[in-house]
Amino acid sequence: MSSHISLAKNSKVVSTDELSKLKDPSLFRAEAFVDGKWVKAASGKTFDVEDPGTLEKIGSVTDMDASDVRKAVDAGSAAFESWKKTTAKQRAVLLRKWYDLIIENKDDLARILTLEGGKPLIEATGEVLYGASFIEWFSEEAKRAYGDVVPSPVANSRMVVMKQPVGVAGIITPYNFPNAMITRKVGAALAAGCTVVVRPAHETPYSALALCELAQRAGIPPGVINVVTCSGENTPEVGRELTTNPTIRKVSFTGSTPVGKLLMEQASSTMKKVSFELGGNAPFIVFDDADLQTAAENLLACKFRNSGQTCVCANRVYVHESVYDEFVDKFVSLVKQKLKVGHGLDEGTTFGPIITERGLLKVEDQLKRAINSGAKVVLGGKRPSINVSGQFFEPTVLVNVSDDVPMSCEETFGPLCPIYKFTSEEEVLRRANNVPVGLAGYFFSRDIGRIFRVAEALQVGMVGINVGNVSSEVSPFGGVKESGVGREGSRYGIDEYLNIKLLNIAF
Repeated sequence: MSSHISLAKNSKVVSTDELSKLKDPSLFRAEAFVDGKWVKAASGKTFDVEDPGTLEKIGSVTDMDASDVRKAVDAGSAAFESWKKTTAKQRAVLLRKWYDLIIENKDDLARILTLEGGKPLIEATGEVLYGASFIEWFSEEAKRAYGDVVPSPVANSRMVVMKQPVGVAGIITPYNFPNAMITRKVGAALAAGCTVVVRPAHETPYSALALCELAQRAGIPPGVINVVTCSGENTPEVGRELTTNPTIRKVSFTGSTPVGKLLMEQASSTMKKVSFELGGNAPFIVFDDADLQTAAENLLACKFRNSGQTCVCANRVYVHESVYDEFVDKFVSLVKQKLKVGHGLDEGTTFGPIITERGLLKVEDQLKRAINSGAKVVLGGKRPSINVSGQFFEPTVLVNVSDDVPMSCEETFGPLCPIYKFTSEEEVLRRANNVPVGLAGYFFSRDIGRIFRVAEALQVGMVGINVGNVSSEVSPFGGVKESGVGREGSRYGIDEYLNIKLLNIAF
């Protein structure tokens, strides 16, 4: 086991002191946002939010329950009656104003995101810009929700297809992208003419509330965006209200497959329209004709972005046996050079903490099981000794990993990188597809025939070919199999919030 993992400067970070560095302190909100007002829960209860990099409390947030959610749904329903009648251009103008304010306040938004989510500041800034791109994109797409004229089989009739907003949408977002997961969903919903009730993850509520503050400044009317914050304890009942309340006609969720299945079952009680982006277990394949340096550099970002806590992270790395040793050496060298573990606001940090304690324990359990089955750790493999008390784990590279251990069969959602050998294209495709999920997959090759064969054979919704990134505002994001239904971003994303209506006109 190697301990050659670089550490950042690791000066002592005091989370509450960092809040005083916000240029605009009013972006740090602690109350829920309903009908254009900052409100407390009817119970008066709050819950604490911690910095995962120090485990210090950074604040307390309103803890809403199902009764509070119903009020937010009523506000969204009332606002929908006027919002759906606005023109696409009017909605586009307001979304563009919101986008401009997000860009103007990107530094504060990034600092808030780092404090609650742990990301290195440079990575948090990247998320804010990425999140803003969806607001900009859907401000443009609002004007392009075209219908159709269908040739009628009858001479004295005409058929017109129009698109109309679904209604109030319930939005449930995860902790790993507390800014971008909201903007990717809410941007599409508002562009379509829907109103929303958002439940952000209890670990990271502040980014959502900061976005509400900016939306209000942009002039988005009261009740169009509502954010209900709640503790982990109240999360099940809040989720149940969003999925079963008959006024809500659409549910969008990003999170784990088991929770997605539960929410889909609940939403079926009122036959809501749903789009779910669920868990992944992405294969990352390096063929013998690949540019190994390019593949290694892309794997570094693809695997260890957000400390491995993304649904499209490379989870299983397959390298052809003829280049296996060379690739492992290149990759381990890059990890040593490029990744510096530390608090996200510490100078030089490029690799932050695990956001939740349960996530950290899962990483340790998967690692232990793999080692017990014969795996060898070639880099990392433990909690680092650094000058903070947060939930850190070293970026870890393993070889000789069995296909039967949990690390190989389940989504890790953490900084473990198992590298497997393979001998043939047929073999690696069989192993890559031998999981119940199919969100993203990646492979590196310079053979044009192989590129099309493998891309078509991988059972995933998104394929990165000679690149370790598949997401942008213009590309459709989503999976197949148990990785969910529907697409976000791109020109397809707005359709998730629209109903199709046929007009058959006789004369």
